[in-house]
Amino acid sequence: MPLSLVTALRSVTGAHRAQNQDAAGSATGYAFVADGVGGHAGGDVASWTVAHRLMAALSAAEPRRWTDEDLRSALAVANADLAMRVRREPELAGMATTFTGVFCGEDTMRVLHIGDSRAYLLRDGVGRRVTRDDSLVQLLVDGGVLSAADAAQDPRRNVILHCLAGDTADATHATLLEVDAAAGDRWLMATDGLTDYVPEEKVLALLRAASSPEEAASDLVEAALDADAWDNVSVAVAEVVVGDAAESEPSRVAGSAADEALGAVLA
Repeated sequence: MPLSLVTALRSVTGAHRAQNQDAAGSATGYAFVADGVGGHAGGDVASWTVAHRLMAALSAAEPRRWTDEDLRSALAVANADLAMRVRREPELAGMATTFTGVFCGEDTMRVLHIGDSRAYLLRDGVGRRVTRDDSLVQLLVDGGVLSAADAAQDPRRNVILHCLAGDTADATHATLLEVDAAAGDRWLMATDGLTDYVPEEKVLALLRAASSPEEAASDLVEAALDADAWDNVSVAVAEVVVGDAAESEPSRVAGSAADEALGAVLA
């Protein structure tokens, strides 16, 4: 039987930022987060654009039957739109965003990822990180130069190696994984406003303890705020169900993607 998702989104600006440059979105069969890259002009524009353009591209294909080509093409279309916006508004040069999302297939999940936003999977009470950060410190950890504990405190931890910035090659650096699926699997996609401030063990414990995706999303964001996160915080929590239990779930957005004023300018 086909897979579906029951999803919850939460995105907050936080106490230390003037605007929310994160975006989150979900619809029947998928959920994602995108983080406008800090320090780049128009981070909110970048995450808004990728969120809405990707959702529009996916709506043209049958839900839960997306091929690898469909997903990569949708990401490439969204990335190309960033380049178009910069040509029209040169002051946006340098804007960029991460992207991490999960997508239902017939009996597997696909994970599409670029940047340092993360995806976690909780199955039968056991949680694990599925994605690998496209970051400098992750590269140093992989090379044995830094320990994971040191990387979490390293001042270079926000230096990312790949993201969507409008260059034709950007989308080709995205990682696309296929993961087996089971009813009751709980997925978390999160920006670094959560993962930089809440230890991974606590993230997984909160994901495990929550009675629903809504509760998990709220608890995770509250944990980041309690830790005095200096960044926007966004999460998408998605629980796998078998059959059509989530068939009627509407498309939803949060963060910059839900900013009506920004949408009026960019749409």
